[in-house]
Amino acid sequence: MAFDAITGIAQAEDAAKVAVSYAQARALQMIEDAKASGAAAVEASIEKAEAELAQLHEKSEEKSEDDVRKLNGKVETKKAVLKAGAEARLDAAVDIIVERIVKD
Repeated sequence: MAFDAITGIAQAEDAAKVAVSYAQARALQMIEDAKASGAAAVEASIEKAEAELAQLHEKSEEKSEDDVRKLNGKVETKKAVLKAGAEARLDAAVDIIVERIVKD
């Protein structure tokens, strides 16, 4: 009877060791699966962020080009106004010079 009890205990210990080993292996596998899943999620997030960044960069470039075109238009208009004013003053200066030369 004592031998049967000892054998039963030994079998129970062996079964417990197998269960612990299985649980450890399962836990390690779950950790590896979680790492792989996490790495895939990080990679997907990086790809998404890079795509969004490229899109924002493109929009920024387009806006910058549009702003430059608008600014160039304003500068050209201002330049034309200044040139017209300078030409008018130049004509007036020529008239004054010619008038002084003719008077003398």
